[in-house]
Amino acid sequence: MDNNVKAAIVGLGNMGSAHASCIFAGKIKGLELQCVCDIDEKKRLWAAEKLPGVPVFADFYEMLEKGGFDLLIIAVPHPLHPVFAVAAFEKGYNVLTEKPAGIDIKSVRLMNEAAKKSGKLFGIMYNQRTNPLFKKARELVQGGTLGELKRFSWTITNWYRSQSYYDSGSWRATWTGEGGGVMMNQCPHNLDIWQWITGLPEKVRGFCREARYHDIEVEDDVTVYAEYASGASATFIATTGEYPGTNRMEIAGDKGKLVIENGEMKLWLLDQPEREFCFTTPEGFPHIPLHEETLLPEEEETAHAGILQNVTNALLYGEKLIAPGEEGIRGLSITNAAYLSAWKDKWVSLPVDEEEYLAALKEKQKNSKLRVDQKEESGMKGKYSERWSVNW
Repeated sequence: MDNNVKAAIVGLGNMGSAHASCIFAGKIKGLELQCVCDIDEKKRLWAAEKLPGVPVFADFYEMLEKGGFDLLIIAVPHPLHPVFAVAAFEKGYNVLTEKPAGIDIKSVRLMNEAAKKSGKLFGIMYNQRTNPLFKKARELVQGGTLGELKRFSWTITNWYRSQSYYDSGSWRATWTGEGGGVMMNQCPHNLDIWQWITGLPEKVRGFCREARYHDIEVEDDVTVYAEYASGASATFIATTGEYPGTNRMEIAGDKGKLVIENGEMKLWLLDQPEREFCFTTPEGFPHIPLHEETLLPEEEETAHAGILQNVTNALLYGEKLIAPGEEGIRGLSITNAAYLSAWKDKWVSLPVDEEEYLAALKEKQKNSKLRVDQKEESGMKGKYSERWSVNW
């Protein structure tokens, strides 16, 4: 590899065009744009105009054969993420995929196995791992500051989307094209952050309401309840049909509690572990002495550019990946478990039965149809919109 990493991008929608413009503008040190690919002629014309001198392909496999790049960035519809990644690994390329890793854990597991076999770098665009408050929450939970986990709760109802949004692409909000709704499209980052902080739960009960607020196939309103082997519990609530919305994470432990909301963290730490205090105090309505503080972000959230720079540095200098691609299966496991739970009206244990989930998904896809007569997708902006960031 030369002094620079050469990148190819497949998919020039909202995210692919933003990644392309970011790299082309030289915003990622050591990363240069070698070529791009999309089956849509309008997007290829956009690339020819906005990315002068960068070869543009209509066929993904032709681009793979042509080569000349080190890193493939995948920004195509969700079901194709594992397909394109496996093809790239077999040709000896490094891969950075957009979220989610895929739509079912079997295809993602096979992708992970292909990555391991190839020995190539594999990353996923979990840009919210660069958020300093989420990093601090992970440190407090995993470092034991909050004590034994009691409860995790995240309400994320500020994902509001109009019908026009869903009408902006034929693949959107379909079981065939997107593989799911709010959990598969808007929430993969949040599901990753959940498990990144607390680890995966043991079992899941999902309540996924399809087409509650929009004319779509998939769910736009979700409540997930989960339990851990330790006895701790978790709730996860999300929708694209409420306005105004809430974004509030709350984590309670034996030694305290934290809340992340409105761009800050409130932290309460007890002088004595609650479980110990509960069985030793003679008072019936006691107040446990505690310390309260408000924490603001101590550094900038580098987001998408931060992940691109991290992957570049990993290839050039061996820097540790912030978001290894193999970890994409974790948040997806919660999604698959919640869907299967809702469809079968039962608890689902992790790891999810791959074949049972695939069979159930295929049943959903039997009546799935790509959307027709759609408005032109609002992509090809070439920049990162605020709607991709954490909306407090």
